[in-house]
Amino acid sequence: MKVTQIPFKKTGFFSKTMLDYLDKKEATLAYYNHFPETESFAKQIAEKQVSYTNNSRLVLAKALKEQYNGFNTSKKTEEHIESLKLPNTFTVTTGHQLNLFTGPLYFLYKIISAINLSEELSKKYPDNNFVPVYWMATEDHDFEEINYFNYQGKKVLLNREYGGAVGRFNTDGLETVLAVFKTQLGNSKNAEYLKNLFEEGYIKHSNLAAATRYIANELFKEYGLVIVDGDDADLKKLFIPFVQDELENQTSFKEVSNTIEKLEKEYKIQVNPREINLFYLGDDFRERILFKDGLYLVNNTEITFTKDEILEELDKNPKAFSPNVIMRPLYQEVILPNLCYIGGGGEMAYWFQLKAYFNTINIPFPILLLRNSVQIISEKQQRKLDRLHISHEELFLKQHLLLSKKVIENAEIQINFKEKTTFLENHFSDLKKVAKKTDISFLNAVNAQEKKQIKGLQNLEKRLLRAEKRRQKDLVDRITELQNTLLPNNSLEERQRNFSEYYLEYGSTLISTLKDTLQPLDLSFTILEM
Repeated sequence: MKVTQIPFKKTGFFSKTMLDYLDKKEATLAYYNHFPETESFAKQIAEKQVSYTNNSRLVLAKALKEQYNGFNTSKKTEEHIESLKLPNTFTVTTGHQLNLFTGPLYFLYKIISAINLSEELSKKYPDNNFVPVYWMATEDHDFEEINYFNYQGKKVLLNREYGGAVGRFNTDGLETVLAVFKTQLGNSKNAEYLKNLFEEGYIKHSNLAAATRYIANELFKEYGLVIVDGDDADLKKLFIPFVQDELENQTSFKEVSNTIEKLEKEYKIQVNPREINLFYLGDDFRERILFKDGLYLVNNTEITFTKDEILEELDKNPKAFSPNVIMRPLYQEVILPNLCYIGGGGEMAYWFQLKAYFNTINIPFPILLLRNSVQIISEKQQRKLDRLHISHEELFLKQHLLLSKKVIENAEIQINFKEKTTFLENHFSDLKKVAKKTDISFLNAVNAQEKKQIKGLQNLEKRLLRAEKRRQKDLVDRITELQNTLLPNNSLEERQRNFSEYYLEYGSTLISTLKDTLQPLDLSFTILEM
C-alpha cells in the first residue's frame, strides 16, 4: 500500500468556492466560523458548551437508544450514546442520503472522515469525549436520486412508485433487486458477505431508514459510529422554537437572501431559500408550507391552517414539520452537541449561505470540513501508469490535454510551437513599431497578417498532433482506456462507483485500510495504491 497526497486543485474537480476556502481567501472569511485546524476546536468546544443544554443531551440519548432498539449495537456505540448525556461530550457529524446500498463510494469516505477526526480530537483534547455521527437524510423526498447504485458501470435500480419522506418508504421490491445483484457478484467469500449484507438490510427491515441504519451499523459499528434519524418526534420537540420563528418571522429567508446578495458576487449559489423553508410531512407526502392571504397552506393538498391552528399543530405534532435544505443544518446543530460538519464541496458551499442566519438566531456555526476524497489505484493500474509515464497529477488532466501531452512527449519529431509563436509575436512587434509611424491602414494590415500567421501556425500544430495521434494509435488507446477506467464518465470514481466493487476484491481490509490512511485535517486529495 502506498499513499500519495496532491492538492485538491490539481484534480480539476473542485469548485472555486472550495479552493478559495481551503486557501483561506479573504472573500470566504465572512461565511464560516473557525477554519478546520486542530487548534480551532478549543474555541468551538467553548461556544457549543455554553449553548447546548443538559435537557437536550438527555432527550438525544433517549431518542438514540430507542432508534437502536432491535439492532446489534456495538459496545463502543453504546458507550458513545451514553456519553452524550455528559457535558464534555461533543459530536463530529457527516450526513448522507439513503442511497441504495450506500450509493457512491464517497459514503465511506464521509463516515471514515468523521470517525478519524473524532479519534484525533480525543488525543488532542483528552478531557472531552468525541462521537462520530452519521446523520441519515430520512426526510428527503427525491427518491429518484437514491433508488440505484452503480456496479461495474451499470445501474442496479429499484424502479417503483414512491411518495413522502424516503426514510419511511417501504422496502417492497428490493428482493427483485437482490436477485439481479446476486447474479453479478459471483460466489466468493466477499460476494457472500455483500449478498448477506444487502439481504439483511433490505429484505429483513421494513423501511429505508431501518435498512440504511443496519448497513451503516454493520460496516462501522466497531468504530463506535452513532447513526441519527432526525424523523423523530422527541428530537423535533427540541426544534419547536425555531420552527415557530420560521412560521411567524421567515428569518431564514431574510438572512440567507441577504447573504446570497454578497456571496454571489464571487461564488456560485447552491440553493435559494423559500419564504418558509419547511415541509409538512404526512405518511405518504412531504409538501411545502406556503403563506398566502393570512393562511398557511400545504402545497398540492387541501390542508390549511390559521396562525393559531398551525402553532397548535406544531405543539401537538412536531414530527409533521420537516426542514428543507436551508433549515436542515440548523435542525442538526440544535439537537446535536456538534462541533464540525463534514461534507462534499457542494454541501460546504450551501453551508456558506447559512452563517449569518445562525448568528441571528444565536446557534454556534460548526466548523466546516471538506471530506476526504480518494482515488484508489491497483498495483496493476499503477504499473500501467508508470509504463505510460503518467504522473498522478497528470492522470486528472482533461483527456484531450493528457493525450496531446503524451503524444507530443513520445513524438519522434519535436517542434516547439510555443517558441515559434513567440518568435512570430516578437517579429510582428517590431513591424508594429514601424507601422505606427505610417498610417492606420498599414498598422491594420500588420495586425491582420500577425493573426493570420499565428492562426496558420496553430492549425499546423493541430494537424501535426492529429497525425501523431494516428501514428501513435496504440499509445492513445492505452491511455484512453486506463483513464476511462480510473475516472469513469470523466468524473472522480468516488462519485460513480459503489463500495461493493472494491469490497468484492479487498473484503473488510478495504475499510480498515481507508481508516488507517485518511487524515481529515490534511486538506488534500488522497491517492491510494492497493
